[in-house]
Amino acid sequence: MQALYDIGGFTPCPAPFNLAAHVLGQAGVAPDKIALQVLGGPALSYGALEQAVRGTGTGLLQAGLVPGDILLMRLGNTPDFPIAYLGAIAAGVIPVPTSSQLTEREVAGMVADLAPAAILHDPSIPSAAGPRHITLSELRAMRDLPQCDWSIGAPDRLAYMVYTSGTSGAPRAVAHAHRAIWARQMMIRDWYDLHAEDRMLHAGAFNWTYTLGTGVMDPWTVGATALIPSPGTLPEALPDLLAEHRATIFAAAPGVYRKLLRVDLSPLPDLRHGLCAGEKLSDPIRQAWQEATGTALYEAYGMSECSTFISGAPGRPAQGAALGRPQRGRRVAIVDESGTPVAHDAPGVIAVHRSDPGLMLGYPTAPEDTRARFAGEWFLTGDMGVMDTDGQISYLGRNDDMMNAGGYRVSPLEVETALASHPGILEIGVTDVEAKADARIIAAFYSGPAPLDPDALAAYVKERLARYKQPRAFIYLPELPRGPNGKLLRRALRAHFRV
Repeated sequence: MQALYDIGGFTPCPAPFNLAAHVLGQAGVAPDKIALQVLGGPALSYGALEQAVRGTGTGLLQAGLVPGDILLMRLGNTPDFPIAYLGAIAAGVIPVPTSSQLTEREVAGMVADLAPAAILHDPSIPSAAGPRHITLSELRAMRDLPQCDWSIGAPDRLAYMVYTSGTSGAPRAVAHAHRAIWARQMMIRDWYDLHAEDRMLHAGAFNWTYTLGTGVMDPWTVGATALIPSPGTLPEALPDLLAEHRATIFAAAPGVYRKLLRVDLSPLPDLRHGLCAGEKLSDPIRQAWQEATGTALYEAYGMSECSTFISGAPGRPAQGAALGRPQRGRRVAIVDESGTPVAHDAPGVIAVHRSDPGLMLGYPTAPEDTRARFAGEWFLTGDMGVMDTDGQISYLGRNDDMMNAGGYRVSPLEVETALASHPGILEIGVTDVEAKADARIIAAFYSGPAPLDPDALAAYVKERLARYKQPRAFIYLPELPRGPNGKLLRRALRAHFRV
């Protein structure tokens, strides 16, 4: 039998449709309920949230933006981020959320790539010259303006873009339709088990797409309360915050759970379970969390191009070391290079059907890369897996050299490009390595006339790459390992790393 999981019955996205209107659909039901609580900061009711979002939509239009314009977001870890994001979508403007860690050089590349009509700019965050900058004070003043009408239309039209690193060595824009939010109902049911009475605490920053979706928009969609730590909160403080604010669901990357297990966890009587995504969760962390808190961790697998579509959940737990099963309503297969599903328990590429409502529209500035990701009716994730007869999928790793550091996917070619311009480096190879149990870092291996000062190399990449992309180790080798055809063997580099 083929390794194909197909449980239909998911209701198609209604038309006409607006992503932001869908997210804020509960605002009219319970306008006084707390939608967002920044722990140690302000709270925002559903009524105030809708006013802020739709007022922002009006302000963006009054600022001269028109539906279809691209708006680059250079904002910090504050509620301004999700409000501006939804405000743009409400008015038909196309927001592009970005990490505050990006350097001016990286932002300039995005400006050249997308030609945005404007940039929302917190002055404490690096930006780039070119488009008009809408300041943080201007943005906040928009919240009290009259509410904009929802910009409604076909659910397949462009709603927003995010950036992901690709194997080309440069970040790529990924375009998503309004219908992407509709598809997240499958995640809400078959990963979160999220309900209106829940209080979800997400450990990430507002400007991380994992937080923006799982930690904010999805709770708002069902009328739950989103809890976000204030900027600068240390992981060690999270257990007390979970207890104090009676969080019922906790979401974080595996690295956060690893740090929490080093401290004395407070009793968490309200916590139902934890959610984990961003990188592969190790069994030791899963088991230790269960023993320490009495609650389970449910993992999800996904990517920028399709969010998450394989997961475990209460009532549908993953078996053994498996990721879980495809969420009900998804069509997922393990395929060969031609896009043909392989047999159960045979390795292949994890693939999602091109009809999935959460699947990207494409890479707008790289159409050839879009075409390369499809084989027949399947979108190829680039990750290897096996599916058993019950639909449980186990992860086997990538079929390319993409790295995962701290929950961020990073292309080695992008890091290599940044270091290749250093005058003391002749050859450069970058990969992720296990620095200690359950902790991976990015390491740069280089050859040249002589070993270089690691601190000087760290300073060099600091000016060129966001912090999460920067190598944490620099290893000199007389020559880099290469195959018979001269191709760099990145995975062979790991044997040269010593803790």
